[in-house]
Amino acid sequence: MIYQSDNISVAYLKPGIVRFAFNAQGSVNKFDQQTLTDCKTALDLLHADKALKGVIFCSDKDTFIVGADITEFLSTFLRPEAELIPWIKQASDIFDLAEDLPVPTIVALKGFALGGGCEWSLTSDYRVADTTTRIGLPEVKLGLMPGFGGTVRLPRIIGADNAMEWITTGKDHSAEQAQKFGLIDAVVAPEKLEAAALSMLEDAIAGKLDWRKKRAVKLQPLKLNKTEATMSFSTAKGMVFANAGKHYPAPMLAVSTIEAAAGLDRAGAMALENAGFAKLAKTDAATAQIGLFLNDQLIKGKAKKAAKTATKAVKKAAVLGAGIMGGGIAYQSALKGVPVVMKDIADKALQLGMAEATKLLGKQVERNKLDAVGMAKVIASITPTLSNENVKGVDIVVEAVVENPKIKGAVLKEVEALLSDDAILTSNTSTISIDSLATNLSRPQNFCGMHFFNPVHRMPLVEVIRGKDTSEETIAAVVAYAAKMGKSPIVVNDCPGFFVNRVLFPYFAGFSKLVLDGADFAQVDKVMEKQFGWPMGPAYLLDVVGLDTAYHCTDVMADGFPTRMAKLDNDPVAAMYKNERYGQKNGVGFYAYSKDAKGKPKKDIDPAAVSLLADISASKQDFSRDEIIARVMVPMINETIRCLEEGIVASAAEVDMGLIYGLGFPPFRGGPLRYADTIGLSNFVALADKYAHLGEIYQVTDKTRAMAAAGQRFFPV
Repeated sequence: MIYQSDNISVAYLKPGIVRFAFNAQGSVNKFDQQTLTDCKTALDLLHADKALKGVIFCSDKDTFIVGADITEFLSTFLRPEAELIPWIKQASDIFDLAEDLPVPTIVALKGFALGGGCEWSLTSDYRVADTTTRIGLPEVKLGLMPGFGGTVRLPRIIGADNAMEWITTGKDHSAEQAQKFGLIDAVVAPEKLEAAALSMLEDAIAGKLDWRKKRAVKLQPLKLNKTEATMSFSTAKGMVFANAGKHYPAPMLAVSTIEAAAGLDRAGAMALENAGFAKLAKTDAATAQIGLFLNDQLIKGKAKKAAKTATKAVKKAAVLGAGIMGGGIAYQSALKGVPVVMKDIADKALQLGMAEATKLLGKQVERNKLDAVGMAKVIASITPTLSNENVKGVDIVVEAVVENPKIKGAVLKEVEALLSDDAILTSNTSTISIDSLATNLSRPQNFCGMHFFNPVHRMPLVEVIRGKDTSEETIAAVVAYAAKMGKSPIVVNDCPGFFVNRVLFPYFAGFSKLVLDGADFAQVDKVMEKQFGWPMGPAYLLDVVGLDTAYHCTDVMADGFPTRMAKLDNDPVAAMYKNERYGQKNGVGFYAYSKDAKGKPKKDIDPAAVSLLADISASKQDFSRDEIIARVMVPMINETIRCLEEGIVASAAEVDMGLIYGLGFPPFRGGPLRYADTIGLSNFVALADKYAHLGEIYQVTDKTRAMAAAGQRFFPV
C-alpha cells in the first residue's frame, strides 16, 4: 500500500502499475476539502516513486465521482473574492499534479462522473468507460462554471464548440455519446472495465500508444485560427444569451473565459478559470442556485424517508374526474409504473382524459424517451371507467372533480364506502379546506390533500396537505406515492389556500391595487418578466389560471383572512369576470388570444380590456421598475413569512422550493426567503414600511421586524 485514507487507496496492482481508487466513507465519492488533501498527499508520493510506470484512476463504488461537496460551498464563498482565487487555485493545482505525473495515466469510469469527477478524468491521458457512465459538467446549474480545469482541458480534447455546448448547458452524456465527441477512448461492459483500462495502460507503457502526444494537446493553446475563433465564440455568445439571458451570468462568463484563454498555455488558461470561478462564487445567482440544490436535496431526503417508513404501499391508484387535470394525473401515475383507474360520470370526459394521456405519451415517443411498445404498455395501465366497481381494491384515490365543496364532499363520501379500511383518499383541491372536506368521511385519518399543479406533467410540485385528523402513516404513503410519480412533494398544514395559493393571492392583490392606481398591466407584466424574472407577469398568469377561477378563489381567501385579503372595490379581476373575460380558456382576459400564421398561440393587447380597466382605475401613470416590483412582491413575501411563522410549511427550504416548483419563482433569486435574505431583512422591512399605508398585506410581522433588527436571516448562509 502506497497510501490509504478514508477517501482513497493507492497501491500497486502489479509491478510498476498503481491503482488509485476513490472510496469515500459515504454513499458516493465527492471532492471535499479532505479528499483533495488526501489526493495531493498521494500524488506527491507517486511523483517521487522511481518505480512507477503507469496509474489507473478508478472507483470502488458503483459510481466514479459525483462532483465537489456542495455543502462546503456557501460558507466558503463568504470569503472575499481575492481570497477565493488562491483557494480555488490550490484545488486546481492538485488536478494539474495528477495530469503532470511522469507516466501514462488512464481513468476507468462508471456511473456518474460529474463536475469535479469529469474534470479529474480530463487530467488523465486516456479514458475508458463502462456502459453505465454519465459524464458532464453541470456547474452552470449552480450559477458557477467548472473550477478544476474543465474550461481549459475539455475544449482542447473535444474542440471549443463542443466544449462550450457541454459547459453552458450543463447536460450530462452517456459513455457512447461522449465517445462520439472524442472524450472517451473506449466503452466496455461493466465487468470488463478495469481489465480494459489495464490493457490500454499497458499499451501506452509499451509505446504502442503515444500518451505524450495526447497530453501535450491539453497543455498548449487551442488550435483555432482567428476566423474560426471569431465565428465560434460569437455564435456561442449569441446562443447563450438567447437561452440563459442576463440573469444567469455563469454560461456567458464560461464562454468568455474559454475565448480569452484560447491563445494561452495551461498555466495562463487556468489562471483565467480560477478568477472566473471566484467571481461567479460571489454572485447572488450562485448563492441562490446552490441554495436551491441543497433545498432540493432536503425535499428528496424527506421523500426517501417517507418511502422507507410508509406502512401502506401504493400499487394501484384511482383518479376521480377525468378531463385535462385527471388525464394528466393518470398519465403521470401510469408513466411511473403505478396502474391507475380513471373514473368519471361522463364518457366525454373520459375520452378527453385518455386523449390527454395519449397526447403526452406521443410527445415522449417523439423525443425518443419512450418507444411504441412502452407507450402501449402505459396506455394499457390506465383504465377509463364510468363504474364505481372498478375503483374497489385500489390503494389510493385522487379526487379531482370540480372545485366545489359540496360536490367534492359528496364524491369523497361515496367513494370512501367503496374502499378498504386502509385505503387512502386524497383531494386535488387547490383552496378548499381539508378539514372541512374531512367532515364528510368516516375515516378522516386516511384522508389528506394532494394538490397537483397544471400542467401536471411539467410542474414538479405536489402539496400534500395534512388535516387535523390525518395520520402520519397516511402522509408518509402519499409523500412516497408523489415521489414515485416523479414529483417533489412538500407537506403543508391545512389553511385557506394551503401554501402556494395562499401566497399567490396577495401577489395578485398587489397587482390589482397597482392597476387601480393607474399602472399599465402590460408594463407590469414586462417588468415582472424581464426584470424580476417570472416566466409570466401577473396579468398573463391570471389569464392562464383563468379569471373565473381566480375570482371564485378570492371568496375562499377573503373568508379565511377577512381583514388581510378582503375583496377589493372595483377589483380588475372581478371586472374581467363579470364581463365574461375568463382568459385563455375563452380567448379574452387582460389580453386577447389567437393563433399566428403557423398555428402557434399568441397574445395581444386588447383595446376592450384597456377600456374596461380605464373605467375603474385612476388616470394612467408611470411607475418605476423598482416600485412595480416592490408593490407586487412585498405582499407575497410577507404572506410567505407568515406561513413559515405559523408552521404551515416546516422550513425555509421547503418554502422556497414550494414557490420555485409550484409557481416558477425565478430560480436565480432562490425563492422568496432567499430573495429577502439577499436584499437584507432590514432593507426589506424598510421597503414594506414605505407601502404599509396601502393595506395589511404590505405590513410585516413583528417577528420579521425583530429578525431584521437583530441582523438575522432565514438561511444561515
